[in-house]
Amino acid sequence: MLRKLLLLISLTTSSFAFSAVTTVTDVLGREVTFDAPAKRVIVGFYPEDYMAIGTEAAYDNVVGMSKYIWQARAMNWEMYVKHRPSLDDIPEIGRVDTNAFSLEKVLGLQPDLIMLADWQYKALSSEMERLEQIGIPVVVVDYNAQTVERHVKSTRLIGEITGQQARAEKIATEYQDNVAMISQRLEKAGLAKPTIYTEFGANGVADIGYTFGKNMWGAISTTAGGENISKPFVEWWGKLNPEQIIASNPDVIVITGYETSSADNGMKIGQGVQEQVSQRALAGFKQRLGWSSLNAVKNNRMYAAYHGACRTIMDGAMIQFYAKALYPELFADLNPEQAYLQFYEKYLPVVPQGTFMTKLP
Repeated sequence: MLRKLLLLISLTTSSFAFSAVTTVTDVLGREVTFDAPAKRVIVGFYPEDYMAIGTEAAYDNVVGMSKYIWQARAMNWEMYVKHRPSLDDIPEIGRVDTNAFSLEKVLGLQPDLIMLADWQYKALSSEMERLEQIGIPVVVVDYNAQTVERHVKSTRLIGEITGQQARAEKIATEYQDNVAMISQRLEKAGLAKPTIYTEFGANGVADIGYTFGKNMWGAISTTAGGENISKPFVEWWGKLNPEQIIASNPDVIVITGYETSSADNGMKIGQGVQEQVSQRALAGFKQRLGWSSLNAVKNNRMYAAYHGACRTIMDGAMIQFYAKALYPELFADLNPEQAYLQFYEKYLPVVPQGTFMTKLP
């Protein structure tokens, strides 16, 4: 009996050693207290980041998630489900941006922590009040802002949630070092800034797609040393007047897309997409009315990038890609696509195959 009692005490003490009350300050400056590592987590956004930072084992403790952002990249989602079928069994909590988020589902899953993107938290203000009254901690992270500060902060927060602080610090430091390398080269070179325009090209050549101001691809453009032509006209994301694009006459154009598009001539790029398919889609944008006069078209400085590789801790490779597109000689030694795939090899259990960035030949 005494031996059993001592064993029980030992096991109980051991479990306490691996769980501790932790207080963090999230990206909104909110102090949040929870037992770390969290054991019943809702992942509202950034599902790959959660796995890369927290390890695959972190999903043993995920009891619900908003899956659409992952399932929108169908081949990527299928690759993960094939590797880890239990992902498909995680309950869906609904989309925030389509008002399909279900607080009742969330409460029914009895989470001990909810991780939301900044924009999700702000869109769910009334629901957040109820969660605060109940006492369920909500940690807000943000990779959409596309700043080094928020990327690093969000990475460290996920490290705290999952108990992978050392791994998170390593990933955050690598991201900081990558951006610092690019910034230092640019400062030392002192070159004139090329102008750049980025467009989400899923709707095809005939429809001017969304562009980006001070976040996402817009912020990447700036970090990589470009003068983003959309910034004066679009705060976050929106469409430019076609005449404004022509008047701004960008030196570099990047068209982003996914593996599938809503138009036959939309930008196709990503997992399972051959490079010639992406290049053929990209070439179609050269034929837009009025674009033949643009410097980017005349000088064949048109590029394509995978939209799914933005607003993530993995997008350090995309900063390299933009820097090389803007300053080919200064960053000739970089291999951005290799850097993108190496992140998967280093921090994730699967590695995608396909085309994630390219340029016109």
